[in-house]
Amino acid sequence: MAKNKTQQEDNLQELESALTKTERFIENNQNMITYIVGGIILVVILFLGFSKFYLQPKEDEALSQMFMAENYFEKDSFNLAINGDGNYLGFLDIIDDYGVTKSANRAKYYTGISYLHLGQYENALDYLKGFKSDDLLLSPVAEGAQGDALLELGEADDALKHYIKAYSLTDNNLTTPVYMMKAASLLETMDELEDALSLYEEIKEKYPTSVEGTNIDKFIARVKLKLS
Repeated sequence: MAKNKTQQEDNLQELESALTKTERFIENNQNMITYIVGGIILVVILFLGFSKFYLQPKEDEALSQMFMAENYFEKDSFNLAINGDGNYLGFLDIIDDYGVTKSANRAKYYTGISYLHLGQYENALDYLKGFKSDDLLLSPVAEGAQGDALLELGEADDALKHYIKAYSLTDNNLTTPVYMMKAASLLETMDELEDALSLYEEIKEKYPTSVEGTNIDKFIARVKLKLS
């Protein structure tokens, strides 16, 4: 009992000593602490002000300016979507004029896909690489589109890496089987038949109702025939 009491007293003394040291530190560095706390508060205020009074209005303006470019994109008028029509801004203008906004980031995606459709694969890669998103659909499509561009440029190995990453990013019935199919087809052309077969069979098992899944049996049969 006496031992426990002594230990408690020792712990109390250590706590009091630590508190005393903390109080001395605060007292000796009061000005520095005040400056640090004040600096943090100022940064928070500046950030909130920047977001509310500059970034949000800029974002709203970018959205309204990008409407026509998106409209051209949906109609497959890719040159007009990229460069504008003289009256309305194109995606390149949005990127240049509203670079800090989410709309400018999304414009990089649209620009990359547009260049891909126009056969300008290097340009497509440049803008798709600059697009950053965790969107469950746009992110894998942007990754897979880079694979398409690389494949057109004759860089099959790098294209395969992007297809694999595209179908690994999210698991859904829309994009996942698409890029699994692209990867499997590419593996088949590279004579990686067992890996191709594995992907075809995975599509059949996991995504039977997808467009790719409904037609997968003929691809499985073809690879098995090659392997026999």
